[in-house]
Amino acid sequence: MALSKVEKRAKIKRRIRKNIFGTASQPRLSVFRSNKEIYAQIIDDEKGVTLVASSSYKNKSAEGKNKSEAATVVGKELAEKAVKAGVTSVVFDRNGYQYHGRVKSLADGAREGGLKF
Repeated sequence: MALSKVEKRAKIKRRIRKNIFGTASQPRLSVFRSNKEIYAQIIDDEKGVTLVASSSYKNKSAEGKNKSEAATVVGKELAEKAVKAGVTSVVFDRNGYQYHGRVKSLADGAREGGLKF
């Protein structure tokens, strides 16, 4: 029986998370993409704490832009918050999504903002 789209993503996500782990020195940048919005957070998996988060939901600077442009804005904003919090290097967790489109735009925006992957 064929897997649904959600089941395929969950399977890919498990495969990715098996190898990716965020530490205090190099936390994990996790991305969630809904049909309308994009969310990103930087997580220290050792403590189980979200250090910094940003999203396009109710974000004034992302309003009026297409989804890819909004993702870039969210990436830059997240990077600025992370640098203020003392985080410069992260491990990128694409969360089962293809590294393409909005996910790639967010990553590029985060790099522009000063994060190293």
